[in-house]
Amino acid sequence: MTMQLSSPKNPFLQIVRRAVKTGRPTETGLVAIEGPHLVAESLRGTSRWSLEQILTTTAGRERYADLLRNAPAEIIEVSAKAFQSVAGTGTSQEILALLRPKTWLWEEVTGAAGVVVVLDGIQDPGNAGTIVRSAEAFDAAGVVFLEGCARVANGKLLRATAGSIFRIPFLEGIGRKDLAEMTRRQLRLYALAADGRVPVTQADFGRPCALAVGSEGSGVSDEVLAFAQTVAVPSVKVDSLNAAVACSIALFEAAKQRRKR
Repeated sequence: MTMQLSSPKNPFLQIVRRAVKTGRPTETGLVAIEGPHLVAESLRGTSRWSLEQILTTTAGRERYADLLRNAPAEIIEVSAKAFQSVAGTGTSQEILALLRPKTWLWEEVTGAAGVVVVLDGIQDPGNAGTIVRSAEAFDAAGVVFLEGCARVANGKLLRATAGSIFRIPFLEGIGRKDLAEMTRRQLRLYALAADGRVPVTQADFGRPCALAVGSEGSGVSDEVLAFAQTVAVPSVKVDSLNAAVACSIALFEAAKQRRKR
């Protein structure tokens, strides 16, 4: 089914524009993604999100004909002017989609083998998205976004995940006190810190565990540290690493340990 819209003032386009600009879901819970790469990733068989609508232009329908041909979604054709009014990127690629994220449960995020990654105060969406991508790359069990982190619907975060967010289990907006749930599930919690007690190479990532990473400015919060043992990524000539870099190195070490078991 195809709709055609030409006015930037169209009520539906205003809803999409608001979702893109604010980095939040629509009132009905749909998340906007932009660009052919993310749309293609959402169509992969391993994606757990539901693709509901695709917006594109006449030129976009021709350019992405192969991508759109088997897309299980409503195609909405938008004039070039109207599309530009909703696009969140400076150079529009003339394709945007609305998806419904899967709702994950605690047991799905923490029950699988692999490290659970806990984002504590990571407000930079690029860092948060990179961590999600590394979590999938190094076979983490899932990702927990604590309150105050960048939102999953943020466009920059979505692009930084390169599609990993469509596949990896995650929880969003979790209170720090709710981390007691991990204790009940017998997960040991490690926290990355520049002055951590032990290097990541000496942490036991082979057992059920979680890894908390905080913002570069504040680090892991005291509330989370109360549950955790601190670990560090040893470095020379610099005092600390970018949060996403440090987390990625720790996840690589965790994956290496688990492969040896």
